[in-house]
Amino acid sequence: MANDLNPLRAEAHVERTPPPCAIVIFGVSGDLAKRKLVPALFNLARERRLPGGFSIVGYSRSPMSDEALRSLMYDAVIRFSNTSPPTTAEWDSFAAGMFYCQGEYDDIAGYARLAERLAAIDAERGTSGNRIFYLSTPPALVGPIIDTLGASGLAQSRPGSWTRIVIEKPLGYDLATARELNTRISRIFQEDQVYRIDHYRAKETVQNIVALRFANGIFEPVWNRRYIDHVQITAAETVGVEGRGGYYESAGAVRDMLQNHLLQLLALVGMEPPTSLDADAIRDEAVKVAKAIRPIPPDEVDAHAVRGQYTAGWVGGKMVPGYREEEGVSPNSTTETYAAIRFEIDNWRWAGVPFFLRSGKRLTKRAAEIAVQFRQVPMRLFTTTEADLHEPNLLVMKIQPDEGLTLRLAAKLPGHAIHLRSVNMEFRYGTSFGIRSSEAYERLLLDCMFGDATLFTRRDMVEIGWTLMMPILDHWAASGERNLHFYEAGTWGPEAANQLMGEGRAWRRL
Repeated sequence: MANDLNPLRAEAHVERTPPPCAIVIFGVSGDLAKRKLVPALFNLARERRLPGGFSIVGYSRSPMSDEALRSLMYDAVIRFSNTSPPTTAEWDSFAAGMFYCQGEYDDIAGYARLAERLAAIDAERGTSGNRIFYLSTPPALVGPIIDTLGASGLAQSRPGSWTRIVIEKPLGYDLATARELNTRISRIFQEDQVYRIDHYRAKETVQNIVALRFANGIFEPVWNRRYIDHVQITAAETVGVEGRGGYYESAGAVRDMLQNHLLQLLALVGMEPPTSLDADAIRDEAVKVAKAIRPIPPDEVDAHAVRGQYTAGWVGGKMVPGYREEEGVSPNSTTETYAAIRFEIDNWRWAGVPFFLRSGKRLTKRAAEIAVQFRQVPMRLFTTTEADLHEPNLLVMKIQPDEGLTLRLAAKLPGHAIHLRSVNMEFRYGTSFGIRSSEAYERLLLDCMFGDATLFTRRDMVEIGWTLMMPILDHWAASGERNLHFYEAGTWGPEAANQLMGEGRAWRRL
């Protein structure tokens, strides 16, 4: 839709351009760089949102020339970008700022070559000494890279420039390793240099939670225990482990999704109004509400958390194997592919309001959403027939696949008699604004260049997340199969998860 025909776009602000910089991608030949990072950077370049002279330096162990890297990334952009293929002029302009440096991840000599290359790029392309180090590597390499960046002097910001580091999850395997990693990082980098990435927080709907709550006068007065019955936060996938059985065996649904992504969403829904939109003001409030979540005692885990594992079944009209039959998975595995947890927040706003988190693989459909269910009206006037016992009001923030908002209301059917039905008011980003929403990595990379850490996870939030999850994980690890519930692939998970909701509540059928 043209700008002049869409009033919702007419007032859109002109996008700012970040300061000159170079990004070093460690593990550039890996899957994440090819699928997400370089396609995201190309899309930003195409939309003229990158600074002049912006440069990419790929670093990995494999011998490779600059031209070989450019060819590899051209193929990646063609295959994985969500926009049209690049024209020759577009690609040539983008690829001119792409370079390669080969070395081991703990080799000072390799980092010395990297420093020389960056200095040359500063001189030739005007990147002003500003650096982003992106660790697109397996977790075992994160520590050695951080240590070697420190030993080589590359971690230090020079006068008039800045240096930042981006770290992907998993941020530790448990509370002890998360603290150890954070301590290791803090020896080399200041906290304001560290960007712990959570791509869920860059979704348009997730970003809109703050705007929805604090820019609209109609929601905040009812955003509390008096009017809200409960909140459901769901991340459902139809896929299995997709050849990553070895990784998933050591992770599971809680470590993969709930400890980070879904807990972050809970914090945004439950936090108090920040004093400003500064990154730390928002993150301070998120940490406060996370600290108020009631820990689950080890002897009460089975009453508050359910784990499941998928068996063979039908998904999308195709027969799929059970988790224990997947490549790289133990035939006796007790790893959870589904987890549901009931949390409560001990503060004045939320006392008595349960927050239900669930995530699973091989479920009925792919969807992620936050559903805020309001309490029923105190007196039911409209009960002429059974059909008039309508559902309570519901606000649904859809995160994927179709980002937007839905508000469920009760309305009268046309006609003389008074009969009620539930109706939905819908808002969709794509149709309402008529523009392509930025991919999560596009937004996060751009925010890192600006030095805006709002959508990134702070050290204290990481450790709070692990503190809340460890009693659950430890209990399950000690239980063997005793409380592992199996569910058929293509369903909505184990029946035990429905019992977790308690009387009068049920999981939404997305």
